[in-house]
Amino acid sequence: MVEYKKGYFAKSKAGHDQGKTYIIIEGTRETGKEDFVTVADGVTKTVENPKKKRTKHLQIIYKCDEAIFEKMTNGQEIENEDIKAAIGNYINGE
Repeated sequence: MVEYKKGYFAKSKAGHDQGKTYIIIEGTRETGKEDFVTVADGVTKTVENPKKKRTKHLQIIYKCDEAIFEKMTNGQEIENEDIKAAIGNYINGE
């Protein structure tokens, strides 16, 4: 089974945002038959207004940014700038 953990990168497989990379802000939530996660990209979908996305429409990337993961595990607040930087570093291969 695929695990959608906080801090992992995920790429949209379907919808108007197909191909867009996000970071999972909140893990799997079951609502009836469907599973959802909350994702953000720091630009259009911010930490304050994240996107609720069906898990079947996401390709999980088993990689996370260490700085964001550390903040999440320590209970610190994550900012949009952190998310933008992490996604930029991932896309650029750093």
